[in-house]
Amino acid sequence: MIGLAFVILISLMVLSIPVAVTLLVLALFMDQAFSSFPLHRALGEVLWSASDSFLLIAIPLFILLGEILVRTGIAKRTYRALEAWFSWLPGGLLHANIGTATFFSATSGSSVATAATVGTVAMPQARALGYHEGLFAGSIAAGGTLGIMIPPSINLIVYGFLTETSIPRLFIAGIVPGTLLALSFIAGTALICSLNPKWGGPRRNHAWGQRLRGLVDLLPVLILFAMIIGSIYTGWATPTEAAAVGVLTTLVFALVMGELSLDMIKQALAGTMRTSAMIMLIITSAYFLNFVLSAAGATRTLSEFVENAGMGPTGTMLAIIGMYVLLGFFVETLSLMVITIPVVSPVVVALGYDPIWFGIMLILLIEMALITPPVGLNLYVVQGVRGRGSMNEVMIGALPYAAIMLLMAGVLLMAPDLALFLPNAMN
Repeated sequence: MIGLAFVILISLMVLSIPVAVTLLVLALFMDQAFSSFPLHRALGEVLWSASDSFLLIAIPLFILLGEILVRTGIAKRTYRALEAWFSWLPGGLLHANIGTATFFSATSGSSVATAATVGTVAMPQARALGYHEGLFAGSIAAGGTLGIMIPPSINLIVYGFLTETSIPRLFIAGIVPGTLLALSFIAGTALICSLNPKWGGPRRNHAWGQRLRGLVDLLPVLILFAMIIGSIYTGWATPTEAAAVGVLTTLVFALVMGELSLDMIKQALAGTMRTSAMIMLIITSAYFLNFVLSAAGATRTLSEFVENAGMGPTGTMLAIIGMYVLLGFFVETLSLMVITIPVVSPVVVALGYDPIWFGIMLILLIEMALITPPVGLNLYVVQGVRGRGSMNEVMIGALPYAAIMLLMAGVLLMAPDLALFLPNAMN
């Protein structure tokens, strides 16, 4: 049943049918083919229960926060400040790309928004300063993936909603792996540019006075991160309420910087509605598909099959990681999450793995899918911002960072406390 569902799913997506429609059509087909009950009669109730959640309001709020940040110039100021601190390293501005993406990830919650924002600020300097444009663009695409690992993260909210896992614990679990991944990107970039100095462009030293003055430009992002995460972990606000606090704080920053206008708000709201509608429609359609699969016994049967396969927890987890790496080449990331989580998550928990840890591992694999062709969304976003040259250059430039992510997945598998240390300490 699951194999047939997957074949139908890929076939419909190849025909360029919208993902939400594909999921809904597949659910109705599976209902008719495998269920002895008229499950489609519960369609309205299931879709209503999927969308009638206070937690999901956090998604459009975090999207709105990112939309406003894009239009306030905060990203440009952050980039300028980090350039002064990192451009002396082998790779020069490549490190500023990754650093700015890391800081912006701590507020936006979206990989695509992070990659687009940093790309708009940084990409014009690649040709002017003689950087290897493929590696330069690859660093932006890879840095952008941190937007769904470092809290707040829209994808972690989706995972928590689908698995009924604590969102605050997921958020704090992403801090250490996200930071280590960013540092690994910087180390990998320095190594590549040490071996190929021409790829890294000029290395520039800035006066300490300029570096220290630039720290002021980092304050808005740091304040936003502290308010969002701090309000959650002090018990003052839920993730949804913290997102609202973040939006209000961002509007205050826009007002102080002279960027607040009716036109800016209209553009931010329009972008938020487009993205939120797409995400919510996918979630509700996938929710009904998961309901059909569960009611037909597919989830239970798969769990029993895996438990009796004799592969052991580690072998099964390696197979799951391989499955996500393979599917990440062909399936859009949010769709991949909502399709597979309800089926895979019970199996992982039955094997004895912590659902918090698996959420971080899943996000890491989803990040990798964002920069692997042919469907890696961040690659297309950065190439669109670049506006010249071959798409193949961006794909090749992102490959070293995809390899770093795969190594990070191995480290996380061997050392799960990297993700669980902070959540357990918070207890």
